[in-house]
Amino acid sequence: MNLTTLLLGDQSPSLRWRTAVELEGAANDDDDVKAWQSEIGASPAVQSLLARLAAAERPQAAGYLLCQLAYLGYRGPELATAVDAIFAHQQPDGSWPLPLDVDNDQPARKPRRGAPPGPARSDGPRFITMQTVVPLRGIAAAGFATDPRAERAYEWLLRERLHDGSWPAGPKADLGGPGQPSLPEKAYRRLTRGDGCRSATTGAVACLALHPHRNRSDAARIGVDHLLARETREESTLGWELSRLVGLERAMGQITFYVSFDPAFLLDLASRCGVSPEDGRLRDLVTWLETLRGPYGLWEHHAHPQLSRWLTFDLECSLRRLADGWSAPS
Repeated sequence: MNLTTLLLGDQSPSLRWRTAVELEGAANDDDDVKAWQSEIGASPAVQSLLARLAAAERPQAAGYLLCQLAYLGYRGPELATAVDAIFAHQQPDGSWPLPLDVDNDQPARKPRRGAPPGPARSDGPRFITMQTVVPLRGIAAAGFATDPRAERAYEWLLRERLHDGSWPAGPKADLGGPGQPSLPEKAYRRLTRGDGCRSATTGAVACLALHPHRNRSDAARIGVDHLLARETREESTLGWELSRLVGLERAMGQITFYVSFDPAFLLDLASRCGVSPEDGRLRDLVTWLETLRGPYGLWEHHAHPQLSRWLTFDLECSLRRLADGWSAPS
């Protein structure tokens, strides 16, 4: 049985629509394509995400909901409304502010009477890279990467790069100032051959990958280079980002938002940022992935077997972009 036939037989209208358009090259006026696109908007998964988007108060939460809706193929007017709401929180320098409580993602509580005072605000982080990365990726996924307000956020992101082209999790107010080096990143999220944070660098590259011009920039290429430097791969994390995008895993964490190393997500980023398929590291990654193909050419999702068709679609799209020398539309 043909691989795309298997994908087109899935119960998800989003997967059927994306397979037809992105893998089969079906035109937008195709009867099946139009029918599936109508089903997407009415699907329980999209309706649930739209309800959460309407209630989202934090730019970071709204940003990832936009990523999820875009991944499912939804293109309704609610996206533009949500993007404007996210921009309403943007700071003059292009970044987004920290929430009141960056540890547990809840508003800060008033101290109890008689309790010792907490640390002064200047003792906390000046910024966390992820606080800008997550909303910016959502804005770009919704189709607004070239909005002047988004471009300001991209410029902020570029200014915060370290000397080696990676991104820090976020310097502390008493460490990262002029002439004051920041502490090294924690070992579990440190880049293999860079000074930056793997989670922050992954998020920054994910933003650049969705920009029609910046995706082929030196910043994007160097960022992917840092991510490709990791030589160990775990089958257990293959498709981790996909499982969050379709809602089977919770998107959570501040500094650690992208801490899980997902080979499928890395291949997606590399294919969008113009990495040559002849790159030895990328070739090794593809070879490793091909060893995991199962019957009928499908990849099995380790944690959620029901996502095997989605994972196969995702990897097939990345492999085709690499083979075709993909470039973003102008």
